[in-house]
Amino acid sequence: MRTRLLTVLLVFGLALSGLVAAQTSGPRILVLGDSLSAAYNMPAEAGWVALLADRLGAGAEVVNAAISGETTAGARARLPQALDIHAPDIVVIALGGNDGLRGVPLSELRDNLEAMITMARDSGAGVVLAGVRLPSNYGSAFIERFRNVYDEVARETGVAYVPKILAGVAEQPSLMQDDGIHPNTRAQARILDNIWQALGPMVSGSTTG
Repeated sequence: MRTRLLTVLLVFGLALSGLVAAQTSGPRILVLGDSLSAAYNMPAEAGWVALLADRLGAGAEVVNAAISGETTAGARARLPQALDIHAPDIVVIALGGNDGLRGVPLSELRDNLEAMITMARDSGAGVVLAGVRLPSNYGSAFIERFRNVYDEVARETGVAYVPKILAGVAEQPSLMQDDGIHPNTRAQARILDNIWQALGPMVSGSTTG
């Protein structure tokens, strides 16, 4: 009887271990962003980061560390602690719009992006870099130089890259809020699809650490 009981307990323990493993089998993803990722002026559950968590399911962990008004310098300062706390498998960096709006030198933008990529990689995480846009009133020449920073950083570091986080969104007024800068709730699924082009292949090959 004792042997049979031990066998039953062992089988139950293995089954329970398998269940726990299955529940934590997805990746841990940390999103660093600004208002474009912080569900600005809408319920948090309507934002693309929440939709990402829904797409990945219960086995994954998605941490939205996006803050409205965030700059690359602010995120760079916060990142070491976030990496220590969350130990992500993948870090999504979708920042820089507020740098452009505040006139931060492009060299500083580049330096901050590269530093965050290095920190994330040193922690063992993969990185997705998402390019952001500036309003058209900043002039085509500056907007092009601003966009080139992301292209060059992505090329030189070899990170997974989404050239335009608002591709297919910013061009459609019906998907933007009245300010013309922030996407509305109808745009969030499209934003997630843009991110997913780079993130999806990484998710399929990642494991929780």
